[in-house]
Amino acid sequence: MTISRGREAAVAGAETRTGIIIIGSGFGGLGMAIRLRQEGRDDFLILERAGDVGGTWRDNTYPGAACDVQSHLYSFSFALNPEWSHSFSRQPEIQAYLRRTAEEYEILPRVRFHHEVTSAEWDEAAGHWRVRAAGRDFAAPVLVMAAGALSDPMIPAIPGLDAFRGRAFHSSQWDHAYDLAGKRVAVIGTGASAIQFVPAIQPVVGRLHLFQRTPPWIIPRHDRPLGRAGQALFRRVPAAQKAVRAGIYLAREAFVFGFRNPRAMAVAQRTALRHLRRSVPDPVLRAKLTPDFTMGCKRVLLSNDYLPALTRPNVEVVTDAIAEIRARSIITRDRVEREVDAIILGTGFRPTDPPLAPVTRGREGRTLAEAWKGSPQAHLGTTVAGFPNLFILLGPNTGLGHTSVVYMIEAQLEHVIRALRHMRETGVAALEPRPEAQAAFVAEVDRRMRGTVWTHGGCASWYLDETGRNSTLWPDFTWRFRRRLSRFDPSEYRMTTMDGRMPR
Repeated sequence: MTISRGREAAVAGAETRTGIIIIGSGFGGLGMAIRLRQEGRDDFLILERAGDVGGTWRDNTYPGAACDVQSHLYSFSFALNPEWSHSFSRQPEIQAYLRRTAEEYEILPRVRFHHEVTSAEWDEAAGHWRVRAAGRDFAAPVLVMAAGALSDPMIPAIPGLDAFRGRAFHSSQWDHAYDLAGKRVAVIGTGASAIQFVPAIQPVVGRLHLFQRTPPWIIPRHDRPLGRAGQALFRRVPAAQKAVRAGIYLAREAFVFGFRNPRAMAVAQRTALRHLRRSVPDPVLRAKLTPDFTMGCKRVLLSNDYLPALTRPNVEVVTDAIAEIRARSIITRDRVEREVDAIILGTGFRPTDPPLAPVTRGREGRTLAEAWKGSPQAHLGTTVAGFPNLFILLGPNTGLGHTSVVYMIEAQLEHVIRALRHMRETGVAALEPRPEAQAAFVAEVDRRMRGTVWTHGGCASWYLDETGRNSTLWPDFTWRFRRRLSRFDPSEYRMTTMDGRMPR
């Protein structure tokens, strides 16, 4: 009997149990925790693989890192910040905002730092999720995945990259200890991160080789400092800041008309081409930097200094594909060899191949990756058939190409809260979307996607999954997404009550 009691105590002591496990502490994870606290619930834990909150704004510390959505909109509606210093905030300021918000809402005591999740499995008999992180076991009936779509870098499969003897790193894992001064630097990729760090490092490096596969559409960034008078007004009159936020929201929603009708992008394209002509006088270089696809097919970028930086004498824009990387050089397919000291990968992330998908198992042990078969799908972008009590923040088809994803996150948060209320009020122990409800929603998204710039723009983008489907973006106005998620319809879900019955 002593041995039996000892084993039971060891098992109980080894497994930490709570009501809700949240993975990640960026906007999604913190927002979920705050809404739970506002609901009077404190039975949750946040598992965070790093040593601080912030998600992508903690990790991406490369020179020049900033948001391409205005500060007043790229923040929680329930935690407005009157102290933004610029209309488009820099990374340190956004990270500080998230940290301060976590402190103000007393979320930090519920965070377990340095706890990277390595597996999550639904235990049908016990009716809860078993999560493994940092060598410890956790259990909870509800699992909220808030790891984000831009959390793990995409490392290109270039022959010889592993054998390079200089310094190589991804932009999201910036090596601040490495001195770029006077170095020969290769930058691979011309996405949203590269257009920010390239002009920041160009004046410092000795030689910069920018390897470009596809030139992006770039429009001017109308950034300006937000003076003390405005900050004081927002502190004293919060309604004024809400009005500014609403104005920014409406202006950015107008871009949807162009995304849904590629012909309507002509005006924006003319603005971008005028910006290009003003920034790049050399016609040969300008031709290299002129996109051949419809604006919006790939992410539209904002920058005032990227294009001018490419005209500097120490910069070369290389459009020939990379054939291989050697110990100290890069060889392009035209057999030109360029010696470099460092390689910086601006190659983006894995939104259609989330790292947790292969290690998250639902009913019958099937993983998310197996269920999705290369094309992520979810009901309302939030729940997945066959995965009880699993909620994904910024899940499939919730990304945006025009406005703040925080708006989408907040819509999902309210939907999750309504689902949890329903479970508590009706005695439901587990719920998951009915396959037919999920299929109907995905079909609706695909129907709205047809004819948009993402399907008729003439490009191959990271929005598309391996099946060619755009499983990343929401193809409509965000207010329609919010309206769709503003109610919780029990008829769309399969439910199990506390006593194991299946309600109608």
